[in-house]
Amino acid sequence: MSAGTHTPRPGAAPVGRMIVAQAAFETRMLLRNGEQLLLTVVIPSLLLVLFSTVDVVDTGEGRAVDFLAPGVLALAVMSTAFTGQAIATGFERRYGVLKRLGASPLPRWALMTAKTLAVLVTEVLQIVLLTVIALALGWSPRGNPLWVLLLLVLGTAAFSGLGLLMAGTLRAEATLAAANLVFLLLLVGGGVIVPLDRFPGAARSVLELLPISALSEGLRDVLRHGGGLPGAELGILAAWAVLGLGAAARFFRWE
Repeated sequence: MSAGTHTPRPGAAPVGRMIVAQAAFETRMLLRNGEQLLLTVVIPSLLLVLFSTVDVVDTGEGRAVDFLAPGVLALAVMSTAFTGQAIATGFERRYGVLKRLGASPLPRWALMTAKTLAVLVTEVLQIVLLTVIALALGWSPRGNPLWVLLLLVLGTAAFSGLGLLMAGTLRAEATLAAANLVFLLLLVGGGVIVPLDRFPGAARSVLELLPISALSEGLRDVLRHGGGLPGAELGILAAWAVLGLGAAARFFRWE
C-alpha cells in the first residue's frame, strides 16, 4: 500500500451538498414532531373531511368540498411555513442550536435556504395528501395549475417571512403561544372555513388583506371558478412576502 492512499481531505463540503443534507435533516425533524404533524396533517385533513360531510357551515352554492378544498390547502401552507417553522426555529434559537449552526461551515443564508426547502418538501406531501382526500370526497378542481403554483409559492414566501420574523424576535414561549393563537384566529377569519362574505363589510375589507385570505380566495377563484390570473391576491401575497422576509432579514436575532 503506497503512502498517502488514505490521506484525509480536511475542509467543508460544497455548499450545495451541505444545503441538501441540512434540508433532509430539517424535513425529518418536521415529520417526526408530533405537534407538527398535528398542525400540518391531522387538523387540515380532519377539517376537510368534517366540513365536507357535515352541513355545519353555509359555503354557498355547489358542493361544500369545492369551497373547502382550496381553503384547506391554504391552511396547510400556513401551518407549515408559518406556525410550524416559527415554533421550531424559536426553540432552536432558545437552545443555542442556531448559534452553533451559524458558527459551522454552513453559511447562515444556506441554513435558511435549507429550512425553506424542508418547508417546501413538507408542503408537497401535504398537498398530495389533501388533494387525494378532496378528490375522494368528490372535489372537481378547475383552472390553470400555473396560477395555483404561483399562489402557493408566494404564500409560502409570505408565511415563511412572518414565521422567521416571529421566531427571531420573540422568546420561544411567546412564539409558541403567538403562533398557535394566530393560527386559530386566521383559521376562523381567513376565509378557510367561513366565507368572507359572512363578515360585516368593514371587517371583510380588512380580512381580505391578510395573507391567508389572499391565498385561500385566490386558490378558490382558480380551482373552483376556473378564474384567470388572480392579480390582486398575488399582489397582496407578494407585498407580505417582501415585508416579512425583509423584516426577518433585518431583525432576526441568532442568539
